[in-house]
Amino acid sequence: MRYILSLLFLLTACSGLEQSEQEKVRRRNCKGEYIYRKKQENAYAIVDPAHTPRALYPWESPVHLPRITKDFFRCKGNPLNPPVLEALGEQPPLPHFDCDGCGRHGLPVIHGKEGVYPVLLDLLNFIQKKTGKRVVVTCGHRCPPHNLYADLSKENKTSKHQIGAEVDFYVQGMEDRPLEIIGFLMQYYQETPVYQNQREFLHFERYERNDSRVEIQPWMNKEIFIKLYQKHEGRDTDNRHPYPYISIQVRYDKDRGERVVYDWKSANLGYPRS
Repeated sequence: MRYILSLLFLLTACSGLEQSEQEKVRRRNCKGEYIYRKKQENAYAIVDPAHTPRALYPWESPVHLPRITKDFFRCKGNPLNPPVLEALGEQPPLPHFDCDGCGRHGLPVIHGKEGVYPVLLDLLNFIQKKTGKRVVVTCGHRCPPHNLYADLSKENKTSKHQIGAEVDFYVQGMEDRPLEIIGFLMQYYQETPVYQNQREFLHFERYERNDSRVEIQPWMNKEIFIKLYQKHEGRDTDNRHPYPYISIQVRYDKDRGERVVYDWKSANLGYPRS
């Protein structure tokens, strides 16, 4: 044991002596020189730093968002929903039942095709592209029974939801920023070539009548009418969520060159049933 300890001591001492000699050699060979250059002299041009936007995560990319199609607009009626009662003064309340759902009927037939007005699809997909966030369609087409079930008010009886010309929605992740979304809706007309130099589409004005049932004045151009429902407004069976939401109504059919208005025949007879 004593032999092993002596050997370790000798090895450690030799190692320390060797390091000391190496340090002496290093110091003896070190040289220092002054750096001579002018104040503004640069070997390389100094470029101002530029901001590099953060790359999108996979779930933020519009590529990973489902494209909005007519299937997002199908009626949300359900025969399992309990009846709603309409008060009739002194008479017994009148029960209203929900429809049998989109499995028993289709979308409105518009210009010979089942679907909704194409501008609604274009606008919602434009929003997804610009924001990189999912558009949640809370209400698209409503058949007349579901329209009555969802909202018994007199004003709702002529809703354009029944003819495929209206949509309610909010944007996931931007629920409390609906004014930004409305800005994107207006931007759609600025960036779409077919609307260039057509002031009636590019210019939005405010709707000043008192029959809109919202506190914030709606916006409109020749083609669409935009309403912003705040958290305490516009609640019905399709909009039970706690968020503000946006409603877009089609006012003008650009392809046909005609106004889009509600009519009983289109609403009640204009969609296929099974």
